[in-house]
Amino acid sequence: MTQNRKPGRTQALIALAAVLTLVATSVDARPGRNSNLGSRGARTYEAPAPTNTAPRTAAPMERSATERPTAGQPGAAAGLQRPAAPANRGFFGGLAGGLLGAGLIGMLLGGGFFGGLGGFASILGFLLQVALIGGLIWLAVRFFRSRNQPAYAGAGNPGGRGPLGRGPLNRSAAPGAASGGHAGTGSGLGGGAARTARTPKGVDGIGIGPADYEAFERLLREIQTGYGREDRAALRSLTTPEMASYFAEELDANAARGVVNRIEDVRLLQGDLSEAWREGAIDYATVAMRYSLVDYTVDRAGDSVVDGDRTKPTEAVEVWTFRRPAGGGWVLSAIQQT
Repeated sequence: MTQNRKPGRTQALIALAAVLTLVATSVDARPGRNSNLGSRGARTYEAPAPTNTAPRTAAPMERSATERPTAGQPGAAAGLQRPAAPANRGFFGGLAGGLLGAGLIGMLLGGGFFGGLGGFASILGFLLQVALIGGLIWLAVRFFRSRNQPAYAGAGNPGGRGPLGRGPLNRSAAPGAASGGHAGTGSGLGGGAARTARTPKGVDGIGIGPADYEAFERLLREIQTGYGREDRAALRSLTTPEMASYFAEELDANAARGVVNRIEDVRLLQGDLSEAWREGAIDYATVAMRYSLVDYTVDRAGDSVVDGDRTKPTEAVEVWTFRRPAGGGWVLSAIQQT
C-alpha cells in the first residue's frame, strides 16, 4: 500500500512544481519583473503619495543604487530619525508622579503613605497655579507650531488632489492644485525657492504641464515595447544607467532560459501625478499609471508561446518615477508596484 502511494505523491509534487514555475514566469514578465527598482533621489526610501490611480501605498524599494539614509538625513524612516521617547505624561502626569513619590517617601520614613503629604499640602495651591500657567504656555506653543507646519496636499484624501478620468494622463490639473498646492506654474516652489526648500510630499513643486504628461506616456510605451524587442540601446536612451542595468540583467536571464518576453499594444488607461520636486539641478516626477499591454513569452528558437497570450491584453498598475537634468529630457528612474 505504501509503495503504491509513492509514485502518485511524486507525480503530484512534480505537477505542483510545474504550476509554481508557470506562476513565477507570469509574475516575472514586463520590465522590472514585478519588482521595486531604481532611485527617487532623496525620496528613494519614502513611500510616494497615494493617488486615485494607485490609492494604496507603493511597495518599498528593493534594489537601488541610492544608499539608505542614516538617522537625521532626509528620507530616513521616522523611527531612525530620533530615539523613541518615553510616553508624554504632560504636566499633570508629572504632578501626580510627584505626589505619589511624596507618599512613598513618607511611608518609608514611618509616617504612612499619606504622612509625607502633610508638608506638601501647604504648597499645593501654589503648584496648581503653576500648573495653570504651564497649561496655557503649552497650548500657545502647540498653536504656533501648528501654524508653522506646511499643509500636505491631499493628505488623508487621495481623491481630493485633482480630477481624474480614463484616457491619457490627467492634463487638466496636477495634484495639489485644488488644495492650494503649487501646480501648473513655474512659480512658488516650482521656481527658485524649490532649490533650497524641500517640497512637501504629495505636491507638484516644479509645475508639471501637458508636455510632461505626454513625455511620461510616450516613455511608458517606448520602454515597454523596446524591452519586448530586446533593444538595449533604446532602453539606455530612455532610462537612467541604473535602470538600464537592471533591464539588461533581466534580458540576460531570458536569454539564458532560451525565451523572449514579447510586449505589444501598450495603452495607458489611467494615470495621475503623485508628486514632483527638485533636488539641485535635477527634477523628479512620480506618476501612477494603469495600463494594458499584450505580454507573452516565446521560445527563442521556435517562437512558440510558452507563457501568456499573443492576443489577450492584461492590465497592470505601477508607480513610475522620472527624472531630468536642467534643460534635459525625462528618463525613467524607478518602478514600484502597488
